[in-house]
Amino acid sequence: MTTITRVFDLLKHIQDNFQKDDIITGKHTGEWIKYSTNHFLQLVDQTSCGLIKLGIKKGDKVAIMSPNRPEWTICDFAIVQLGAVQVPMYPTLAENDIRFILKDADIKIVFVNDKILFDKLNHILKDLHQELQLFLFEEISGLPNWKDILQLGLKNNKANLQSYRDQVSPEDLLTLIYTSGTTGTPKGVMLSHHNLVSNVLASSELFPEHFSRALSFLPLSHIFERMVIYLYLYRGASIYFAENIDTIVADMNEVKPHGFTTVPRLLEKIYDRIVAKGKELTGIKRHLFFWALNLGLRYELEAKNGWWYELQLWLANKLVFPKWRGALGGNIMVLVSGGAALQPRLTRVFWAAKIPILEGYGLTETSPVVAANGLKKGGTKFTTVGKVIQGVEVKIAEDGEILCKGPNIMKGYYKHPSLTAEALDSDGFFHTGDIGELVDGIYLRITDRKKEIFKTAGGKYIAPQAIEIKFKECRFIEQIMVFGENRKFPAALIVPAFEALKGWCAEKNIPYTTPAEMIENSTVIDKYQREIDRYNEGFGRWERIKKFQLLAQEWSIDGGELTPKLSLKRKVILQKNADLVDKIYLDATYVNS
Repeated sequence: MTTITRVFDLLKHIQDNFQKDDIITGKHTGEWIKYSTNHFLQLVDQTSCGLIKLGIKKGDKVAIMSPNRPEWTICDFAIVQLGAVQVPMYPTLAENDIRFILKDADIKIVFVNDKILFDKLNHILKDLHQELQLFLFEEISGLPNWKDILQLGLKNNKANLQSYRDQVSPEDLLTLIYTSGTTGTPKGVMLSHHNLVSNVLASSELFPEHFSRALSFLPLSHIFERMVIYLYLYRGASIYFAENIDTIVADMNEVKPHGFTTVPRLLEKIYDRIVAKGKELTGIKRHLFFWALNLGLRYELEAKNGWWYELQLWLANKLVFPKWRGALGGNIMVLVSGGAALQPRLTRVFWAAKIPILEGYGLTETSPVVAANGLKKGGTKFTTVGKVIQGVEVKIAEDGEILCKGPNIMKGYYKHPSLTAEALDSDGFFHTGDIGELVDGIYLRITDRKKEIFKTAGGKYIAPQAIEIKFKECRFIEQIMVFGENRKFPAALIVPAFEALKGWCAEKNIPYTTPAEMIENSTVIDKYQREIDRYNEGFGRWERIKKFQLLAQEWSIDGGELTPKLSLKRKVILQKNADLVDKIYLDATYVNS
């Protein structure tokens, strides 16, 4: 039995235990292309041999800049089994961040997805005067391709790969992951083989025994999805890479996965789409739908609602919820959510519908999982991110900050010993920057980001994330950001859920034109004020949103307002809307009490 201490030990593990015809599968121009276990392993070794021919050696940095596809994972293993360091780069990175990473890490080779990225990097390289080779995954006549490296590997097939593997220790650097750089220059997070292996082994216990088929669409450039890919291989689960973000629903119905990792934003959209379908129903079907929905929103674990509730839930799972499960392929055993806080009502209703969502918590610096909910009895507690995983220690500092220690904690920030010393204290605890508490002494609850908590001019502290999560329960709010640092009161920028707004306008006989015109419509503004007033009721007077501004354009990764994991880039959003923010406070007549 293979002892797994380095990430590439997973290759021998799947060779010995999981001979499959679809260990990884990608979708290209509508067609699924399967790779058997042996073919996958052959391509990994062949790519490694080609990289050796190109001069790659232990410690060299090789980057991958591409959406999810089988070649991403093949090249990842090919790089790291040589002892080289894989540097993932988001395809959406800004030019200044790309320039910085290429130079800071001294990248030798970059695998890029397509000609657009190829041309973008070539343009940047003209200014860098850096020797660097680019290889495309897509085949473009006359341009260097990943398959060229495979051909080099065939010619160099006598290379002794085992001698390269033998030189790699568990503590050696596996990957260098640069932060998004929203607060300044990107920092390279150094993670070792041991960091990732420890996280894979501890996190794998969260998945059910017969989990054997997964869909992947979260960016592999983020440590969350990459670690989970390693976990799938450890469990012998077949990995299907969705063609792109727009084909996820269709891909789910074709693959019928046992699960996938996701972020709250996507779950919110799935939920809103299901509710919108319910609103289209009429008569008894509509009545049954909303009866089941309201039942699900009251769901409690371990039958705590009593036998009468459980009987009704059993009926709802016969009459209504099968269609929910069918919308996700029909075979879901578990969904894992991370990256941001999940609305508790979504957790409840999906669990009620026999689609368990396990919310977890972690950071790039923690490889990434620190805590997660589980499927076993007592393994999940709603409104928390679950129990701390095996081998990791968590404590709460006096100011509420979450500190953690364990085998998953990064080696440090690349070329930044002073920043490393700030993040890791003398006892080896990593300072997460998140505020939280331990519920019942075992379940971790996140309350906000330490850096995002702000103080109003009146001296009141506001935790914006908690307010935003609650307000996003409103079906008319697509996105919201609460702000008010050193201001008289909290305010919000709101992107309406325009489809829901359009339906409401139709009901009220209000002509619907364009988003830009609708956000200026006084009747629409009054509607949002009523929604704000309703959701404000659950908060203290100092926390309530006193003013808001509607925005016509949804925030996005391409627009620069969201990180690749769909978190808000608060500073960017405030800068882009500086005039509106100033107007909110200039026009305000409210005096903070």
